Amino acid sequence: MSGASRFLAACRRQPVDRPPVWVMRQAGRYLPEYREVRRRAGGFLTMCRTPELAAEVTLQPIRRYGLDAAIIFSDILTPLEPLGIQLEFSPGPHLANPLREPGDLERLTVPEPWSGTGYVEVALRMVRAELPPGVALIGFCGAPWTLATYLVEGGTSKSFSRVKRFAFAHPEAFDRLLDTLADAMAGYLHRQVAAGAQAVQVFDSWVGALAAGDARRWALRPARRLLEALGDLDVPRIYFANGGAHLLHDLADMPCEVLGLDWRVDLGMAARALPRHALQGNLDPGVLMGPPEVIRARTLEMLRSAPGRGYVANLGHGITPDVPVAHLAAFVETVQGFTRG
Repeated sequence: MSGASRFLAACRRQPVDRPPVWVMRQAGRYLPEYREVRRRAGGFLTMCRTPELAAEVTLQPIRRYGLDAAIIFSDILTPLEPLGIQLEFSPGPHLANPLREPGDLERLTVPEPWSGTGYVEVALRMVRAELPPGVALIGFCGAPWTLATYLVEGGTSKSFSRVKRFAFAHPEAFDRLLDTLADAMAGYLHRQVAAGAQAVQVFDSWVGALAAGDARRWALRPARRLLEALGDLDVPRIYFANGGAHLLHDLADMPCEVLGLDWRVDLGMAARALPRHALQGNLDPGVLMGPPEVIRARTLEMLRSAPGRGYVANLGHGITPDVPVAHLAAFVETVQGFTRG
């Protein structure tokens, strides 16, 4: 499109010559060039906190695949550190001072105005200066509910028993925590856009752990608060509700331009249920473990069921570290060669 961003156009439901394509976790361990940078850096957080390294790995998949958007290399948990949370990865995330009782909320200190993640802003500026014309730059954060799960559990969880105990035993305090996180992430994303992000994605990675009624209160309500606080930015807002198939009709009034869908959602059904939003997704990442001919066939099936306007091709979750680079190439090239007949 001669310098214009088909990704940004699709996010705004404008006509494009073909669906734009990018991939969640596209800068990651499946790439040999990423593994080399990580080996030299010595640690994941070191890469996140070193703008030169974060910029380099952000650009690697753009160079290799010619994707339509880059997403800044970071982690949803890094902005918890300015709130007073002690974070390390060993290898998964571990929070040394989790919040387990209402009184623990007093330990959260939100910088006003937002500060403490300047390394992300520097990396964004570096990437924006290096991106080819027409390739958009995406900033991101975790959604309030998803961040709260880590804050209370102290790391990744399968049962979410601690965070649910907090929520059910102290619902008003838990609401305050979610609102605090929504406001903090709004400040964080404002700084990312000021540094060059042209779109922002809010990852609600664990919304699937909640029943529909609880998700409306503890996931969608604070996510709405966050997205509404970004309304003055004039950039596309993407809300990705992983495991949110049971909330499909609730998503219809989310204050964002794009809804990211996981692979459990029928894309054609979602297009009919969500006519006002652009859609993003939603190939099962596991398909990329199949042979290239299967990847191409399943990708075409997805593209043909997608809306003709307002659609961004992606996976339904992040690419896994064991995917061969040639298999992702089969997915990307199929999208890049697609024309609607």
